[in-house]
Amino acid sequence: MSELVPGGNRALPDGAVRVRVPGPFDVSALITDDGLKVRDDADFVFYNQPSAPGVRLEEGGLVVDPGALRTGATRVTVAVSPADPGTALSELPSPALRVTGSDGRQVARFTPPRPRQESVLLLAEIYQRGGTWKLRALGQGYADGLAGLARDFGVEVTDEEPAPPAAVPAGGGTAPAAGDRQRASDGAGDAPAGFLDAVNSARARAGSPPVSFDARLARAARAHAGAMAADGRLGVESRDGVSVYRRIVGAGYPYLTLGEHLVSGPRTASEFVTCCLEGRRARRTLCDPAYVHVGVAHADGRGDVYWTAVWASPLTPEGLNRTVAEVLDLTNRERVRAGLPPLASDPRLASAAQAHSADMVARDFYSHTAPDGSKPWDRAAAAGFTGRTVGENIACGQRSAAEVVQGWMNSPGHRANILKPAFDRLGVGLAGGGRAGLYWTQLFGG
Repeated sequence: MSELVPGGNRALPDGAVRVRVPGPFDVSALITDDGLKVRDDADFVFYNQPSAPGVRLEEGGLVVDPGALRTGATRVTVAVSPADPGTALSELPSPALRVTGSDGRQVARFTPPRPRQESVLLLAEIYQRGGTWKLRALGQGYADGLAGLARDFGVEVTDEEPAPPAAVPAGGGTAPAAGDRQRASDGAGDAPAGFLDAVNSARARAGSPPVSFDARLARAARAHAGAMAADGRLGVESRDGVSVYRRIVGAGYPYLTLGEHLVSGPRTASEFVTCCLEGRRARRTLCDPAYVHVGVAHADGRGDVYWTAVWASPLTPEGLNRTVAEVLDLTNRERVRAGLPPLASDPRLASAAQAHSADMVARDFYSHTAPDGSKPWDRAAAAGFTGRTVGENIACGQRSAAEVVQGWMNSPGHRANILKPAFDRLGVGLAGGGRAGLYWTQLFGG
């Protein structure tokens, strides 16, 4: 049988496969590692950007060659949306996925339940597991279109006018045309001339407290800007596989909240701040009241200037406890809305959840199963929990308790854990510094 149900998977043959969705649909793809975050906007293949290494659009679908994907890619997520933006998915037949090998033989079929209010549907993912490439059926919907899907996978989406082509930003909004080249100090001990004044003036206008310059963040920013300049490309992770998040923790700054701007083009600190203030999302980061420290640096490379700014608040016991409590509170609000009793905080589950988040960062994986083979119930038992049932939600890349709980509630499997009547206890953990930033764990028990 080649027909898949949601969650079903099948091994793929060697070589390229064709992924087709006949009918009035646009097909798109997101190329990620197991953290489900793109490296940069080039990892989003859709009608305005029809190809990337190993993936290309063709009429009615995609051709995916896993062996030709960019370095570090372990997953291609396939999505569909109506070809006519004015048509709802619910008005169309359910999109039917057909996957064939290079010899034309059918590998798998998948037809999800007919969408309702969703405007985009995640149909399937092609992923690597144990050296083998597999296909998994999904059927998860998004109500806020391709923009919402792209944002969840880390693609920068701006609602503002495009920037002049002389300055190309990534992860930080739009950039102005560059002026005359001027070198500014970016040493680990000092902020570039005028940088803090411009930043804190903007924060004051937004009602946010000032930030101070942190030498550890500056060292991380300088290393990342240099790596981007050497690569000649913007990205959260440089070609050597090191993310800006790992550089920050490696510089001795464990963080609780973090934001970054990665931009090419501006020649001065003043131009860089202007760039960060022009995009709505980038301006929100610069003016976020949660941040107390900043580090910034730039480097010349391949005829351009590459900037990295990192905004953070440090990890403290008080801050961690506050964030954990917020996740618990938001989770219980969802349960109360569903007519369920709230969950009680359990220190044993919390210890296991915190350890799993830290382990995912330290050993660079993202899974319910740790590299040593342990699973959620193993970790709960090792922490002393003796309940009869255990469940786990994990997530990575979200910047706040509200964002991560909302993401879980938008995912059917995670939502089912949050609203499972058999659970009455919860432990929450989070740790920063992995490839995708913050790693979150909810460990449920009953």
